[in-house]
Amino acid sequence: MSSTAKRRRGLIALLAAVTATAATGGVILLTNNGKDAAGDGGRAKGPAHTTEITRTDLVVSKTVDGHLDYAQRRAVKSPVEGTVTKAARPGRTVSLGKPLYERDARPVVLLYGATPMFRAMKAGDRGPDVLQLERNLRDLGFGSRLYVDARYDTATEAAVKAWQKSLGLTDANGKVGKGDIVFQRGPVRVVAADAALADAVGPSDTVLTVASTKPVVRASLDAADRALAANGTKVEIAMPSGGTRRGKVTGVATPESADSAEGAASGGSGAPSGTDGIEVEITLDGSAKPPQKDQQGTLSVKFVSESRKDVLTVPVEAVVALREGGYGLEVVQGATSHVVQVETGLSADGRIEVSGSGLAEGMKVGAAEQ
Repeated sequence: MSSTAKRRRGLIALLAAVTATAATGGVILLTNNGKDAAGDGGRAKGPAHTTEITRTDLVVSKTVDGHLDYAQRRAVKSPVEGTVTKAARPGRTVSLGKPLYERDARPVVLLYGATPMFRAMKAGDRGPDVLQLERNLRDLGFGSRLYVDARYDTATEAAVKAWQKSLGLTDANGKVGKGDIVFQRGPVRVVAADAALADAVGPSDTVLTVASTKPVVRASLDAADRALAANGTKVEIAMPSGGTRRGKVTGVATPESADSAEGAASGGSGAPSGTDGIEVEITLDGSAKPPQKDQQGTLSVKFVSESRKDVLTVPVEAVVALREGGYGLEVVQGATSHVVQVETGLSADGRIEVSGSGLAEGMKVGAAEQ
């Protein structure tokens, strides 16, 4: 066996380990230990096994299962005691002024705002919740005589009465009960009805779970793949229907908690504690909503941590260590061969990026027997 072949065989285990590391998303830069190798670059008998230099794209990636979901999932609780007389409907999208569910035969209505409903409101009150209420009354068409500010005055009371009558309430009194409204930042999708018809609910009970109307993909990664959970990591998603969608990581989901407050989002930029894994939230490119058949099945989610476009590559088995340091390829010309020094780069799927003077696509190089 030639000295070149021996050096190549000695490298295969090292490069295989490097390739395995690459699969977890690390950038690969091969280092030289080449003191045990000898390469003189002179002419020698050609190798027994050869391969070709090819030009292709290299991608370091990891593929896991995922599923379609909706962003910013959070729990909605009843701030007062009562009985559910009309349960929420999972899958329904609720917009401004529409009821989420009914408690004690009264609709619990969705209004928009960042401040949670923390008290009952009546004439004489002031605060950001009053300002939110008046903005919503105006947007619903009940603010023709309303000056939108932080004061609950007689005009506010009159607008509330008109709004209550439009909801079919027989006791329209111009006051807003603490449990009459749920403030959220925008339209919501009902993910789950946690309280069923006739259930008794109170401040410690989740009545329903909502999320934003923006579809996202959720996928779980091992704790060792934390680097792939970084915001901006590119993702390719194979849909059950056969199509492919692209996206990027936009957050890490925190575990749902029974202590989640109304309006609190469960998505964030920090990773949750623990070692069981990391659930990432992926935003799809484009505005097209996935068809219904893609919303039910398992998605194949490929995280792309590093890529090289249009580079020269060889199988890792083709690389040899040089006595003077660095790495080389045994270039075959006819019945003879000579070793040329190369720079190595990214390694993925058993191939490694190479560059150097005189290298070209289609060149024949030696390779270890597989």
